Amino acid sequence: MDARDDALTVEQAAEAFAAEVAYWREVRGLAKRELARRMGFDPSYVSHVESGRHKPTEDFARRAEEALNAGKAIWKRWLDYETAKALVAPATAVPAPRRAEQPYATGSAIVVEHDAARLDYDGHLYRLTMRRLLRNTGSEPITRYLIRISVDRYPGEPERSNAHYREHPLTWDELSLTATCRGEAMRWQAKHDRDAFKEVWLLFENEQGRFPLYPGESVWIEYAYSVGEEKWGRWFQRAVRLPTEHLAVELAFPAELDPAVWGTETSMTAEAAPLRTAPVQREENGMRVFSWSTSTPALHARYRLEWRFRARPEREANQGEFR
Repeated sequence: MDARDDALTVEQAAEAFAAEVAYWREVRGLAKRELARRMGFDPSYVSHVESGRHKPTEDFARRAEEALNAGKAIWKRWLDYETAKALVAPATAVPAPRRAEQPYATGSAIVVEHDAARLDYDGHLYRLTMRRLLRNTGSEPITRYLIRISVDRYPGEPERSNAHYREHPLTWDELSLTATCRGEAMRWQAKHDRDAFKEVWLLFENEQGRFPLYPGESVWIEYAYSVGEEKWGRWFQRAVRLPTEHLAVELAFPAELDPAVWGTETSMTAEAAPLRTAPVQREENGMRVFSWSTSTPALHARYRLEWRFRARPEREANQGEFR
């Protein structure tokens, strides 16, 4: 029997992809309109994909996988669809070029020259400080920069996690978000505000004036926010969404807790594997600081650092993701 007889047809693969997206959207408790907004698509687009009126695209698959945190299930359905197409496509067919990533306005293009995260924990509260050196490689001024904050205390148990955040949602007051650029405070606007998910535009402006990032310029921005340990679990993940030249992470924990840290990396096409280099630790004013870095990380790669406090019994397995 020809191997093709056992393969999915293109239509079957497209239907399986649509069903996978619908399944994970429902698991995460999102309406189609809300998922479309998170992915940056027109509100009707998700509906068209789930109904089969629009066929899967690589861009849609990547964004859906990221927005729904589906453990690469959506991405695998996309690969099945591509395989099905290849089986029926003429041998001489030339694949269409990938669409260049353009998360901001037409004419803009951001490169992150340096991405540095430091997470400080005092025994009750986590405070994340992000510093990024941004370069505008496009042809138009950049006037805003998008950041994300999302949590999932009970991964693998979406109903329990959703119920927890409905009862204990993240609030702007507790986050105490601050942002600066060139020593100037940056205004910010909420793009999405849900119980366990926030997207925020940091604006290159304040009450005193505007300071856009012009083509060819580089500038450091810094932003910080706080989250209580009941909403932030014992892992911290960095997702590479823009071309990045250098990525660095520091985790600072009270030495008296005897913290231990390890990490994994994954991508759309690879299973989770140990970090290629181990975090380095040092003592600093009663804190144990773990440092890790990498150069030229791949787009869509994810790096996760996890920890446990050997001097404090585990009260509950909980996790969170902040970006």
